[in-house]
Amino acid sequence: MRHGKSGRKLGRTSSHRLAMFRNMVTSLLEHERIYTTDAKAKELRRWADWMITLGKRGDLHARRQALQVIRDKSVVHKLFTDLAQRYQARSGGYTRTVKVGFRVGDGAPLSLIELMTGETEKKKKKKKTKAAKVKPPAVEATPEAEPEEAVGEEVAAKKKKPKSKPAKKVKAEKAEAQAPKKKKKRKVTKKKSSEAPVPEEPDKQKAKKSETAKKAEGEASAAEEPEAAEEKAAKKKEKDKAKKADE
Repeated sequence: MRHGKSGRKLGRTSSHRLAMFRNMVTSLLEHERIYTTDAKAKELRRWADWMITLGKRGDLHARRQALQVIRDKSVVHKLFTDLAQRYQARSGGYTRTVKVGFRVGDGAPLSLIELMTGETEKKKKKKKTKAAKVKPPAVEATPEAEPEEAVGEEVAAKKKKPKSKPAKKVKAEKAEAQAPKKKKKRKVTKKKSSEAPVPEEPDKQKAKKSETAKKAEGEASAAEEPEAAEEKAAKKKEKDKAKKADE
């Protein structure tokens, strides 16, 4: 009776079976997938999970235990660096098996065993609250009033500062200063002969003066006419009153 004897025999002796699984675990960790029979793939999962657990532990004793099983030092290095980081967030289930078909010849069922990709734990989505929190309006800090003297000094300083010329004008001035000066040709302009004013005849001058005098007299008479009319009307009224008194 097989009391306390776990695992499949697979038609091999214990030494043969141990050597076979050491080779298979080394190949699985190196290539990350292999094809084998269904029974061997199911038994190999125990070995692969054990090795990855040692790699996640990461201490010296775990490394020595892994070297007792794995036959290649480079694979042990990969186990304790890459694979340990990949499965840091997983607590088990590092491999999976997929049934492929049947082997030609003896018809044994074949399976593909491979390492899982390093998936992180899914983060829980936070439920959005219906009533959104309204933030209070930000209070702007009012700047303190500056003294009038300081303001006056700033204005005076701004006025004193000379206005900087644009870069284009400065470049043009430098180019003009460096360029050789050309002699300017003087333009000869003909001066027009100033014609002397022709003196007017004395008769025409007298006629102009008489016209101006007449205009002035007409304006004066026009101003005196309303006054004279008022005087005449007043005199007529007095005469009428005197006649009525005689009668």
